[in-house]
Amino acid sequence: MKPLTTMAVGAVVLALGYGAADAQNGRAIRQDRQDIRQDRRELGGDRRELNQGVRTGRTSEVKQDRRELAGDRRDLRQDVQDRNADHRDLRQDQRDLARDERNR
Repeated sequence: MKPLTTMAVGAVVLALGYGAADAQNGRAIRQDRQDIRQDRRELGGDRRELNQGVRTGRTSEVKQDRRELAGDRRDLRQDVQDRNADHRDLRQDQRDLARDERNR
């Protein structure tokens, strides 16, 4: 193979590899987004149960439930931050790939 042809084939393979990786990262971000939505729904249900517990007078259980809810909210907040960081990384990778392709 001629050097220029080899270089072109290598560039195409590299671009396809980046494209496949970007697609996988996009799927992972989409799945994270769905998981976060589900967690928010579950937290909403937990808050409703907590309010019912307050109304019925189960104070000791309510205190424990409040602590668990606070932990769940922290976990959810961390998940959102991780998803946002992944999304930023994906966009940066896409910009880098586009710039690399323009410079060829």
